[in-house]
Amino acid sequence: MAKKEVEKNKQIEIYEKTDYSNQDFTDLIKQVNSEYQLSYDAQKPKWDKWTIRLKIYNNQKKDKEAIGDPLLFKIHQTVLASLYDDKLSVDFLAREDGDQETAENLNALAVFDYDEMEKEITDYFWNWDATFFGRGFVKLLEYDSITKTPIPENLDPMSLLHDPRASSVNGDKKGRGSCRFIGYYFQATKWELETTGNYFNLNKLKTDTSINDPQQEAKRARNEAAGLNYDTKKEQLEGENQGYNLLEWFTMKKGKLVLVTLANNRSLVVGYKILWTNKDQTRRYIPIEDRVIYPVPFNWDSVSVPDMVEDKQRARAAIQNLTLQGIKCGLYPMYLYDRTRIKNRSDLTKFQFNKTIPVDGDIGGAVAEVPRQTVKNDTTWILNELDAAAQGATATPDIQQGNITKVQRTATELSLAAKGVDTRYSLSAKIFGWSEKRFWRQWYNLYKKHFNEKIDKKIIRIKGINTVFRPLLRDNIISRVDPDIKIESTVISEAKDLANLQKFSNLLAHILQDPNANRKYALKKYAKLSGLRQDEINKIFPKSIDEWEAEKENENLNKNKPAEIRMSQNHDLHLEIHEAANPTASTEAHILAHKIALLIGREQPEILPEQKLASAQEQQSLQQKMLTGQSQPKPDFNTPRTLQSVR
Repeated sequence: MAKKEVEKNKQIEIYEKTDYSNQDFTDLIKQVNSEYQLSYDAQKPKWDKWTIRLKIYNNQKKDKEAIGDPLLFKIHQTVLASLYDDKLSVDFLAREDGDQETAENLNALAVFDYDEMEKEITDYFWNWDATFFGRGFVKLLEYDSITKTPIPENLDPMSLLHDPRASSVNGDKKGRGSCRFIGYYFQATKWELETTGNYFNLNKLKTDTSINDPQQEAKRARNEAAGLNYDTKKEQLEGENQGYNLLEWFTMKKGKLVLVTLANNRSLVVGYKILWTNKDQTRRYIPIEDRVIYPVPFNWDSVSVPDMVEDKQRARAAIQNLTLQGIKCGLYPMYLYDRTRIKNRSDLTKFQFNKTIPVDGDIGGAVAEVPRQTVKNDTTWILNELDAAAQGATATPDIQQGNITKVQRTATELSLAAKGVDTRYSLSAKIFGWSEKRFWRQWYNLYKKHFNEKIDKKIIRIKGINTVFRPLLRDNIISRVDPDIKIESTVISEAKDLANLQKFSNLLAHILQDPNANRKYALKKYAKLSGLRQDEINKIFPKSIDEWEAEKENENLNKNKPAEIRMSQNHDLHLEIHEAANPTASTEAHILAHKIALLIGREQPEILPEQKLASAQEQQSLQQKMLTGQSQPKPDFNTPRTLQSVR
């Protein structure tokens, strides 16, 4: 670990272990409350709108005589299912030679931690919030020191408050448009706070009686949408299970990004942590990842599925209920009757089988049904139009929802529609990849911060033909230069791999027939396109002695140290592997020596076995002459046992 990094981690540990119980937080409390009020005023109209939409999504409190249209539910679930099924894959790529193995370990660790973190659950709610509210949030700050695994946490958009000026949590690459402050409510008991070890002043906790607690308002909204009358205000317990409403708030204070936890209606600080100082080399980064589905440039509020469907569901529900009432009127119509001929009105209103009703005079015209409007074709038309508009806006045609279309479509039409749907969904998947990339970057940073050298060890399980248990130390997962992260849609990557596999399969047959072709590389490429992991490929095609030898030589060449060459080596294979070495003078001389060896071997093949080609001293002399700009060495094939000096 670099010296600066060690000092930085020690500094962070000092911040976290500092006792803040006697510190005066008056100014900080005043600052947070002003930021809170600004955020609350901006967010309250959105929460009110979302509360109504939750009722539309699952309205169990509607009139029992009415029907609800499930348009929003079915379209939202279709979009959600498609994006959730298309799992985003992460691939760590080395930035520097020598970190390739570390990148492979990170890929294996990411697969293992996906289950360990229960990320499939996190992803479902993350995607749900992004599609319904327009933006979903996951906090990735905590690290489990027992399992040695980062812990992601979904945050409720219905109780999250943010800087109204921001366009996203952390802005763009330069931090423009990032939040100056952001926070959320959560509820915990006193013993839950004590077990974490990072809170203080817990003996001063009081029950929060705030009337504008967003967390409680969100719970009441969800209960009301579900048709429940349970009021969270009545939840007053005694003893250890008493819950306290707490506000966790990220803000800047004296040039530092701090996380402060407030209780007692935001009047008491019970938690304080410094996350970033102005001395840090990296830019300020709030450990909250936000995900959007249909982002609008320079705007926090992304377009959501309800934005495009809510009005259409309302109209469809109104038309359907009017139609239902019309049908009921047809089954139970109103009548006009002649009172001079029908003496007892109850004879008409009380139904009875085999009943006879006496009428004075001719029965014709004694009773007549009141004329009513019937369901017309335009009713069906507008219902279909509203449905089609919602489907078009969200790329969820009937076939995508699992429904058989009533209209006969040709195979070409269905193919074009499916292609259009895939294109729209692939766009959303790529946008989701923005937040996924930042998630795994923060995941790596948590290991970088908390996984201690020579102390921590994590054993991961790698599934294959034979299950392998691989122990990992810090040096195995923390590279010298932070790796690149590539995020790709599984559906898209599989489609690309399938297309590339088909193309390469056609070429492979010709490659294997060519005696001069690098067949082993071609077969490895074919195995990679077929979806095999690198460790599986290594088992199928184990490294030869020349490969091990060439990789070992690269370690010296990277340090500009000469490496010895022998005529018995596989020079073509060495040249291939030395392409990955750093471009030092020793590397250039070494590669040139291998090329000369190939020329010598062609002219006098009888000298190839067990023939030493050049000593390290001779290569060093060759390197020195190359650096001084002298002419290129010319081999003398009459004396092939050594590299000849420059003529």
